[in-house]
Amino acid sequence: MTRHFGMDWLRIGAFALLILYHIGMVFVPWNFHVKSLHVEDWVRLPMLASNAWRLTLLFVVSGYASRALLNRSSSTGGFFANRCYRLLVPLAFGMAVIVPPQPWVELVTKHAYAGSYWTFWTHDYFRFGKLAGLSLPTWNHLWFVVYLWVYTSVLTLGLIVVRGDWLQRAFDLVFGSWAVLVLPVAWLVFVHAWWFQMAAESQALFGDWVAHVTYFPAFLFGFGLARSEPAMAAITRWWKAGAVAFLLGYTAILAVELEWPGNIVAPRWIYPGYGVAHALEQWGAIVALIGIAERHWNRDHRWRRTLTEAVFPFYLIHQTIIVLVMYALLPAGLPGWAEFVCLLVATVAGCVIFYRVGRAIAPLRPLIGLRLHPPSSHGRPTPSIL
Repeated sequence: MTRHFGMDWLRIGAFALLILYHIGMVFVPWNFHVKSLHVEDWVRLPMLASNAWRLTLLFVVSGYASRALLNRSSSTGGFFANRCYRLLVPLAFGMAVIVPPQPWVELVTKHAYAGSYWTFWTHDYFRFGKLAGLSLPTWNHLWFVVYLWVYTSVLTLGLIVVRGDWLQRAFDLVFGSWAVLVLPVAWLVFVHAWWFQMAAESQALFGDWVAHVTYFPAFLFGFGLARSEPAMAAITRWWKAGAVAFLLGYTAILAVELEWPGNIVAPRWIYPGYGVAHALEQWGAIVALIGIAERHWNRDHRWRRTLTEAVFPFYLIHQTIIVLVMYALLPAGLPGWAEFVCLLVATVAGCVIFYRVGRAIAPLRPLIGLRLHPPSSHGRPTPSIL
């Protein structure tokens, strides 16, 4: 395999979008750990432009990166051991140290919890039960790491059981045509418009079937795409059609949201059509973005390697920074735009500090998802953990 710089840039962009999306969550009338005093219903509309596809894209690019990591591993077992180390160690550290401020702020702001953070962390967080309806301890935004490890485990079993390249050849044959756009859309229509009819994800792993039947196939698609020139060529041919599908889906979703705004519940008959629109937006955007990455972004830059390495540390810490900064800003009574600017600046600065400090101190590197020893500047570039 040759390194695809366009997919690196797509991965970097996807996680940058994730940070912006989570900042937006404090202003939108959807459930989140802390809320601004300036919650506005209109904020939903721009956020819905990425709501359908942003997480699916993360699993596609993670599957692509997994294929690159497997290609560099000495064996399937070595690949799996590396993934366990690089995913489970930061997950454990994140659940124990990074995530706890989020439920504490939620309990304080929504449930009048009176204890200090130290009291919460030493007496309540590790209760392995519920407190004011919150399950503790929790992985919160790190659910993505949990799902990625589970999907990697299933993939590893498949690699052990299935021998030969016949599955890759079948992938090339099926997705090396217009089917690269149509078949995933058809599957997602089945999922969202009929099987689970716009059901919400729980992100609790067990029983979260609407997530698994969406994200696991996306992860496998990315894994297959990493070695499929026919599929990448088909995406390059059909990315504009994907962009049209995205725009049609998003337009339909906007029409529904404007017709039944705020807390007004849309009638059940609208759900199948909304599911179709969701599916069009979801996969259309992914095909369009990968096609753009292939045609226009497949080139290196001196910042790419650092940004690719920084993706996972940024992901680990960003939501905790957002929640804590928003909590600190509440007494100030700032206007909404000022809160947004403060959140954006503080989150980016905090992520950079977290990454640079963790990268510089060897014992901290595995805790933030980095290799214990940094790769030689003259060696082969390493694939991103995600």
